[in-house]
Amino acid sequence: MESSAQSSFIAVARIVRARGNRGEVLADLYTDFPERFHQLEEAWLEFADQRRQRFRLEDSWQHKGRLVLKFAGVDTISAAEELAGAWVQVEADQTVRLPDGTYFDHDLIGCSVRDISGAELGIVKEVIRFWGNHQLVVEDQKGEFLLPACEGICKEISIEKKEISVDLPDGLIDLNR
Repeated sequence: MESSAQSSFIAVARIVRARGNRGEVLADLYTDFPERFHQLEEAWLEFADQRRQRFRLEDSWQHKGRLVLKFAGVDTISAAEELAGAWVQVEADQTVRLPDGTYFDHDLIGCSVRDISGAELGIVKEVIRFWGNHQLVVEDQKGEFLLPACEGICKEISIEKKEISVDLPDGLIDLNR
C-alpha cells in the first residue's frame, strides 16, 4: 500500500461498511461495468482526507446488488471498518472503452449546456441515474434544474469542448426546477 503520485483517477465504487469477519468490505457500484472487478488486480482508495492508497485486490463478487471486495492485508473487521467511506478508484487509462454516443458521468460534469441558438443555460453539476431515465443536474443563476439526458433533448455532446447542445421543449426548465 503506497501513496500515489499526481494522476487522474475514476471512481468505480464506494465502500459502505465492513462485511463478514475476514476483512471484506461491502461497496456500492459507480460503474456500468461491474465485471471489470474480475480482471482488476489493484485499485486505489481515496479517503475523506484526500489521501489515496493503492491496494491489491484479492477477490470480488456481487451480493444483493452490491459489491463485496477483499483487499490484501485487510484481514480483520476493524481493518475493514477503517476503509468505510473510501472511494474505490482506477487510473483513468484503465477505464472501459465506451460505445460511440455514450459518456462517462465525470466527462459530462462541468459541461456548459447551450440551447440550439448557442445561449448558455448552465453547467452540468451532477448526473442522476434512474432506471432508463438519466438526468443532468444543471446549475444556472436561479439554482438547479433537471434535464433529461436523452437524444431527443441532447442534440450534440462535445467532451473536448465541454459543451452540450440541447433542444428543449417550451417550459421544461421551469417544470424541472
